[in-house]
Amino acid sequence: MHKACKFVFLALIAMLLLAARPALAAPTAADEKEKVLRRLDEAAKNFRSTQADFQFDSVETDPIHEDDVQKGTVYYERKAGAFQMAAHIREFNGKPAPKVYAYSDGAVKLYEPMIDQLTTFTKAAQYESWFMLGFGASGKDLEQKWEIKYIGSETLDGVKTEMLEMVPKDPAIRQNLSKVTMWVDPERAVSLKQVLNFGPTEYKVCVYFNISVNQPLPAGVFTLKTTGKTTRVNR
Repeated sequence: MHKACKFVFLALIAMLLLAARPALAAPTAADEKEKVLRRLDEAAKNFRSTQADFQFDSVETDPIHEDDVQKGTVYYERKAGAFQMAAHIREFNGKPAPKVYAYSDGAVKLYEPMIDQLTTFTKAAQYESWFMLGFGASGKDLEQKWEIKYIGSETLDGVKTEMLEMVPKDPAIRQNLSKVTMWVDPERAVSLKQVLNFGPTEYKVCVYFNISVNQPLPAGVFTLKTTGKTTRVNR
């Protein structure tokens, strides 16, 4: 066979063989979700603490548009199977408005130093999955409490994040929190952004930055510094 004809013949055979091979299936959203959750499982094994600055934008669109902005620093810690967190708010809509939310042992406490009042919410244990959301939670932790859907990836602040849409499995929580969209870094088990939907006209955008993982936390960040005259309220 002439060399040129032989080359063309062999090329055609190769093309036919390639065409006959079964196409490799593209990864599905379910496949990607499984990868992200299992990466979170691995990262959570080494998670001890996080400190991050935050900005929370609470938006209500009806009956009138309102946008309230809180800024501060949040702290998370896991130790010996226990979880605690504290959010130190410094300002509200650009003005100093110090207050501290702390969660541990199934209770949420709010201390407002400007009015020297400590409020304890004793029935908050069911909301622990909300407080720990995106900070040290494993994929298995999330799967226990949330219906999860993978919706893509996006780079935030130079970090490639995976986007998960999550619906609470608990009907009681779902009455107040219909859906959460989370931008998570599965290598560190931390969240860079969350959008919490409370209803058709109300949502909150939480953005975290200056994130530090597994570094010593400042002393006393989970302690509420009340006074001898603090008013105490239980709810």
